[in-house]
Amino acid sequence: MAHIDQYATEDATLASAREAGRQADAGPVSAASGAALRFLAAAIGARAVVEVGTGCGSSGIWLLRGMRSDAILTSVDVEAEYQEIARDAYRKAGFAANRTRLIRGRALEVLPRLTDAAYDMVFVDAVHTEYPAYLVEALRLLRPGGIVVFNNVLAATPMIDGPLHVPDPGTAAIRETERLVREDEALIPLLLPVGEGLLAAIRADAPEQD
Repeated sequence: MAHIDQYATEDATLASAREAGRQADAGPVSAASGAALRFLAAAIGARAVVEVGTGCGSSGIWLLRGMRSDAILTSVDVEAEYQEIARDAYRKAGFAANRTRLIRGRALEVLPRLTDAAYDMVFVDAVHTEYPAYLVEALRLLRPGGIVVFNNVLAATPMIDGPLHVPDPGTAAIRETERLVREDEALIPLLLPVGEGLLAAIRADAPEQD
């Protein structure tokens, strides 16, 4: 594990943002998850990313460090306090104000207003019970070849419940999202067992018409 951590080191800015998120009870991403987000954003040369759940900026910094230098991160959260902390964290990380677009509001009300097929990546780290609905919105927002990523999925897998166990609504919603991703032939799925667990899926190119 120590060897793995060498690939997910935080500098002082990231450590400060994660600590601010922890103190605000915003559930910041771990360094391992953040490093994976940066890798994915860099791998596809992301220019436009949507983040559902601003937290206090740590995940946004990881994403911005993987995105192109002219890319824009759109981050949605209902908590104004979280977004103000995140705005300060982005500034301390050296990102110009025009690199981020912070939108306050419920994601399921904000996302429908964003442009179809205009985004390279959608990262979801928000209310678990809404994950299936976020998947629907993400698939509309992503361009072919774009990636959707859900955080905090390991707690819901593997399914080892007894016959009488009824999962809580959040766990059930995560499992439903995993099922939808696995069964959608237009997606290329992958479960990354890093940090809190990342469920990722590439929106495949549309098939050629005969």
